[in-house]
Amino acid sequence: MKHYFTWSMVLLICACSPHIDVFEKDVAIPAQQWESGFKPQIVFAVTDTASLYDVYLVLRHTDAYNYNNIWVRATVQQPGDTLARSQQFDLTLANSEKGWLGSAMDDIYEQRILIQPQTKFTRKGSYHFTIEQIMREDPLKHVLNVGVRVEKSNR
Repeated sequence: MKHYFTWSMVLLICACSPHIDVFEKDVAIPAQQWESGFKPQIVFAVTDTASLYDVYLVLRHTDAYNYNNIWVRATVQQPGDTLARSQQFDLTLANSEKGWLGSAMDDIYEQRILIQPQTKFTRKGSYHFTIEQIMREDPLKHVLNVGVRVEKSNR
């Protein structure tokens, strides 16, 4: 009887929770040194082409990271396309007023940086994101993870 009550409560809580449309995937950087040749690829499926989405780059680094920014190239290949589109971003990770931006746990910082606000995915299917660091330092030290977060826009 006790297990029945517990599972009933879980189902009730899940049924009452608002539906959240979020995709996030992070890739670990080997040995915390992001080599320019290591280009993580993240694939996610789009089923709703009517909604607008916010696309974030997710980055985790340590306090020992040497720069207040990071240059990355994000490449997207849409379903059915043979060519991909790339865009370079200079992302601010710290400033002189606040220090490291984002959230922190001990000496690890996580940044979720909006790179494509209110994006409309026009085709259903799998989208392929490739992320590469294009800093002068190679390998780029003290980077733990990099990833992509896609969520329905609420703006």
